[in-house]
Amino acid sequence: MKNEPITRQLSGYEPSFFDESDRLECLTKLQDPLVALAKHLDFEIFRPKLVEVFTTEKKSPAGRKPYDVVFMLKILILQRL
Repeated sequence: MKNEPITRQLSGYEPSFFDESDRLECLTKLQDPLVALAKHLDFEIFRPKLVEVFTTEKKSPAGRKPYDVVFMLKILILQRL
């Protein structure tokens, strides 16, 4: 099943205990650019500045909680790659 196209793998998909580790292992084999970047760059050094820039005053406690700012930075880097 691991060699089948992703569309076939997802039909009848049942998550297992090791899904995340299997996904990360697969991404590493495909040379995930974030793995290479994380070896050379500590993304947490950007957190104080990102929090300062992107923190806004909430008008009410309703709604979904925002994504982590460092996570969003990684997403933007992946989009550019």
